[in-house]
Amino acid sequence: MFTEQGPTVRELAVQALSSIERGYDLLAPKFDHTPYRTPDRVLDAVTDEVRRLGPFDTGLDVCCGTGAGVGVLRRLCRERVVGVDFSAGMLAEARAAFPPEGGAPAGQGPAAEAPGAEAPAGERPAAEGQAAEGPAVDWVRADARSLPFAPAFDLALSFGAFGHFLPAERFGLFAEVHGSLRPGGQFVFPIGAPPPVGSRAYWTLLGFDAAMRVRNALWRPQFVMYYRTFRLGDVLEDLTRAGFAVRLTPLTELGRRPDGSPRARLVVATRE
Repeated sequence: MFTEQGPTVRELAVQALSSIERGYDLLAPKFDHTPYRTPDRVLDAVTDEVRRLGPFDTGLDVCCGTGAGVGVLRRLCRERVVGVDFSAGMLAEARAAFPPEGGAPAGQGPAAEAPGAEAPAGERPAAEGQAAEGPAVDWVRADARSLPFAPAFDLALSFGAFGHFLPAERFGLFAEVHGSLRPGGQFVFPIGAPPPVGSRAYWTLLGFDAAMRVRNALWRPQFVMYYRTFRLGDVLEDLTRAGFAVRLTPLTELGRRPDGSPRARLVVATRE
């Protein structure tokens, strides 16, 4: 599960007893050496499926962490990509993983000062040689529950972050993403099929969530991270309430379950 470069048991314990923001600041330097990073095969499957929905000029990675989703967006978008997260430590790792190809450090040019709040993302002049180098990349520190963007993006995505939001916060999160997309813009993310009742994965996730609820009842600050609260039916309802038209498409590259159903689907929510 964890490599030798990953966090120690003590480091994980300290992180687990911290707030979400502080915990990820601590974990950030070793995050990509943990099983919490989205696997490359999932990133590739999503990239292949979303490419069929394009083309896209501008993309937003919501709760970008160390930038795995930004890597996907750089393969899909032509002009500009923005990663947003509220952990300064995770953003620092993301900047290091995607060094700027021009002069100013990533996220410190003019666009970082006004990340879509006053001007649509696609209107920033491309840097010299941009077509050959790929889209410009910017990083913004912000809470996803209060995104600082005008309707500027053609595509938004997110990987592995939804467990950090309580069910009561989910509609507000989706509404923030909706408000950051241009009309016709699409919000996409993978969602896995629930493990069979009684399977090892089922009991593992059930036990994790139970332990987290006990931890949050006894310790402050809370660390919100639950695996079993992001149920497909509830998610589709909240997306619809937020103003999206929603459809599902199977991620066949990730395989099928014994009953023939896909192991994972791509949620495609379009701002009408």
